[in-house]
Amino acid sequence: MIQAKQELLAALRAAVAELGAEVPAQLSFESPKQASHGDLAVTAAMALAKSLKKNPRELAQQLVQALQAQPAVQRWVQAVEIAGPGFINLRLSPAAKQQVIAEVRAGGEAFGRKAGNGQRVMVEFVSANPTGPLHVGHGRQAALGDSICNLFESQGWQVTREFYYNDAGVQIGTLAASTQARLQGLQPGDAEWPEAAYNGDYIADIAADFKAGKTVTADDRAFTASGDPADIDSIRQFAVAYLRHEQDLDLQAFGVRFDNYFLESSLYTTGKVQETVQRLIDADKTFEEGGALWLRSTDYGDDKDRVMRKSDGTFTYFVPDVAYHINKWERGFTKVVNIQGSDHHGTIARVRAGLQAAHVGIPQGYPDYVLHKMVTVMRGGQEVKISKRAGSYVTLRDLIDWTSRDAVRFFLISRKADTEFVFDVDLALKHSDENPVFYVQYAHARICSVLAQYGQDVPADADLALLTAPTELALMMKLAEFPTVLERAAADLAPHDIAFYLRDVAAAFHSYYAAERFLVEDAALAGARMALLSATRQVLRNALAMLGVSAPESMQRAEEVAPATVQP
Repeated sequence: MIQAKQELLAALRAAVAELGAEVPAQLSFESPKQASHGDLAVTAAMALAKSLKKNPRELAQQLVQALQAQPAVQRWVQAVEIAGPGFINLRLSPAAKQQVIAEVRAGGEAFGRKAGNGQRVMVEFVSANPTGPLHVGHGRQAALGDSICNLFESQGWQVTREFYYNDAGVQIGTLAASTQARLQGLQPGDAEWPEAAYNGDYIADIAADFKAGKTVTADDRAFTASGDPADIDSIRQFAVAYLRHEQDLDLQAFGVRFDNYFLESSLYTTGKVQETVQRLIDADKTFEEGGALWLRSTDYGDDKDRVMRKSDGTFTYFVPDVAYHINKWERGFTKVVNIQGSDHHGTIARVRAGLQAAHVGIPQGYPDYVLHKMVTVMRGGQEVKISKRAGSYVTLRDLIDWTSRDAVRFFLISRKADTEFVFDVDLALKHSDENPVFYVQYAHARICSVLAQYGQDVPADADLALLTAPTELALMMKLAEFPTVLERAAADLAPHDIAFYLRDVAAAFHSYYAAERFLVEDAALAGARMALLSATRQVLRNALAMLGVSAPESMQRAEEVAPATVQP
């Protein structure tokens, strides 16, 4: 059907040109709001009516006549109808819909994917400071970032996954002081316990391993503890390495990898922060007031000018961010996406202002941002607020341990990033249609069960013309949407669209499963239906892979899956 749609789009372009109109660059088909209206909708008549000075419905009639003369329309379209003020609805022939089965089976894992486009993109996500375990918010970032990377890769981009973290500053100092307090025998609640200290049990674990002189290894560093409670520098380095190792374990459990780790401290040690500040001064985009250095960020749309260097000589946190993004640009990443919490909203304008003011050739709107809201965790009908291990929040590891990696990834990606989300642990454990990840994986497992019962290879030359049942045609239409869904989800940085699509495919399959028998005596019909099931299984696998979710061949409730009915 992909080929049929391409041929029909070329026919539409030719028909529009016949009317003497300039063919719009973005000319495309739309999906009718109601399936009963047809399979493809054309709105070109209404879009072109003004420029051609014609009534939209009259123009639609002329466009229909031009379309019907096109060989592709004669081959693939069963009916053409005009609706409302000038909508044109196309009803595809069964042959056009059946075509997608062969396309999916030929494409396999590559179905829906595009060839390499030679372009590079960096996606920065998680970027958690090494001061504690990864929390649920970091989990949402990890699920979003990794899925967006997968989507970019599906569209032919070369993707670099980067993790940026602050390995210095006040928070790291607090981490070291908290660990030292534990080494001195103090604990939360003691009168001498530092007021700003981290209270989680993980601090006690760090202190115990430091005292034992252990060596910890993370993806980007290794360090051996001195064991001396007075050696604050060793405590700091050991604690950072320890928590980086813990974060690595969390990310491995979540199935997320990174290509590069970037340290904020390197921006200072290499002189990048000072170099950036000097660029802004030389560009006459700064001024001094009250002993502080300010950026004229209002020149670039910010609501007020921003302090860069405070009166005590330290830089505000957005200054290294500007230096960091100049570094990204200098590394050749002309496309950059940052996944961050919604609390970073206020930094976008000032970072972009700094990049423009630096005059290094960076375009406006660089970088792109995906901001996500936090997650509320419910368990047993009650909000879960505290993890004993973390001390103040629910960790990513908690969620994975309570449910599964698949459930956590699917759930955290199932809503738009900028919407609040309630993670219901009890729902994630349900083996029912209410649980969306179970619903989708159950569809895949059901297909695997039927194909196993079939007991032979799906015929390569299956007679697809036999697939004319309404539920079959509806399922084929849904499979054919996958390449477009992938393309749009990547362009919109919207992996939740894949989760919605998966539920739609699963629903179409479950409807088909309920309506038709598969292992029928008619060998040709059985073979054709196995071909459709095989294609559906492949699309489910491909789409689940975009979210980093597995496609199991059986479920825990496998014994409850009704076997495919064999027609007597």
